[in-house]
Amino acid sequence: MPRDNMASLIQRVAKQARITFRSPALGPGFGENLHRLQQLLNEVRAEDLHLVPRGPAAVPGAGCSRTGAGAGAGAVPPVSYMHICETESFSMGVFLLRSGACIPLHDHPGMNGMLKVLYGSLRIACLDPLPPAAPPGVRRRALLRSRQLCTPASPPCLLSPHTDNLHQIDAVDGPAAFLDILAPPYDPENGRDCHYYRLLEAPAAEPHALPREVWLVETPQAADFWCGGEPYPGPKVSP
Repeated sequence: MPRDNMASLIQRVAKQARITFRSPALGPGFGENLHRLQQLLNEVRAEDLHLVPRGPAAVPGAGCSRTGAGAGAGAVPPVSYMHICETESFSMGVFLLRSGACIPLHDHPGMNGMLKVLYGSLRIACLDPLPPAAPPGVRRRALLRSRQLCTPASPPCLLSPHTDNLHQIDAVDGPAAFLDILAPPYDPENGRDCHYYRLLEAPAAEPHALPREVWLVETPQAADFWCGGEPYPGPKVSP
């Protein structure tokens, strides 16, 4: 059963996000407000948003390496998004990954982000780009900082404009969902557009020590990845 404070909890998350990311960003008290937001986000569970974990066979999966799928008529999106709220300073919503799906390696230019797993398991690889920048199609160096398995028991995953800003998210052993906050939201007209990347290395037989330098290349969005939309079933939020 949902907890009695479910409505106030997600509303408090939105209110704290507005306080944390209000302009000017990174001003006095930012660290304290960010910590408070992280604490609130860590309390959120799937039932607070009226989400029911989906079984592995609920919808066909779509992995990062799958080809030839595309977003044709009748095709099932590998990832869906439930919009909760958005202001000029932040956006908040839920991503749902089908069994075997992934969100390919991508960036969040000039943005802060927080991710909290609601159900299922996610493998999250985080990287930092290293100078110099390179045009699309030209390889560039990056620092692979971490590759971790996250569950509902894990604390929120954090990213900043300079740390862990590139990441890839894979659903492991079934469907998964996570609550996502981005601050400020994507805005291509103001230079905050999403870019996709491919890691230029084969999977290693033995795990490498992290962090370590790797090579990657900017690529177009993969033909077999797209994001569908679903209605948000949880409590209304007024940020």
